[in-house]
Amino acid sequence: MRASLIQIAVDPDEPVEDRRARVARLVREERGAADLVVLPELWPMGAFAYEAFAAEAEPVKGPTYAAMSAAARDAGVWLHAGSVVEAAGGALYNTSLVFSPDGELAASYRKIHRFGFDKGEAVLMAAGEDLVTVGLPRLTVGVATCYDLRFPELFRGLVDAGAEAFVIPAGWPARRLAHWTLLARARAVENQAYVLACATAGTHAGVEQSGHSLVVDPWGEVLAEAGPDEEILRVELDPAKVTTTREQFPALKDRVLGRP
Repeated sequence: MRASLIQIAVDPDEPVEDRRARVARLVREERGAADLVVLPELWPMGAFAYEAFAAEAEPVKGPTYAAMSAAARDAGVWLHAGSVVEAAGGALYNTSLVFSPDGELAASYRKIHRFGFDKGEAVLMAAGEDLVTVGLPRLTVGVATCYDLRFPELFRGLVDAGAEAFVIPAGWPARRLAHWTLLARARAVENQAYVLACATAGTHAGVEQSGHSLVVDPWGEVLAEAGPDEEILRVELDPAKVTTTREQFPALKDRVLGRP
């Protein structure tokens, strides 16, 4: 399975509508190069642009949905389109959208762990409640978003739901880059699963972004890692490696606490 992670630079001087069109073009350019394409968290306006959340909020089937559905269809790829600020029922959610190669919405995930410590996202957005997995042709993918990475129990729940890989879009601050790479590898090692962690680049709302999107295999080896700027990572995944790793080093079978 071929995967492409598109590490988008969020420039506050680039209008959201222009960035949406540019990202759609980048997705289309992966036709023939990828089976799965992944975008970062809240790339339309930036994960720390709290003051723009209400103004840029959209229903699930809003402008980002329309642009990404068409791009997935045109590229013939599974597309994890990062996340948008979803407006629903009088509340805002940080919602990820996953499209099939025919442009249909295969899954959506409302971020469960909201960042901010009683400010920002933590007070502006409602929390999701449901774990989400998506069955790709050869790999079951568990969906998580940014701050979720710090909560290992979420990933064990996804493993119990059949996940063999985790896709994690993020808008991660550069000042905590060491945590980003450490936690991505930890989630891969402890769950013996692939981790595809796609972050934003650039600076928005005064917060420098980490970049350094990375793909980690089920043994914890980093297969590819981006730098700090806009970049596309392209990697080959071997779905059978999840099975062989779990068979050859069956640590998950020795779980005592929290077994399903």
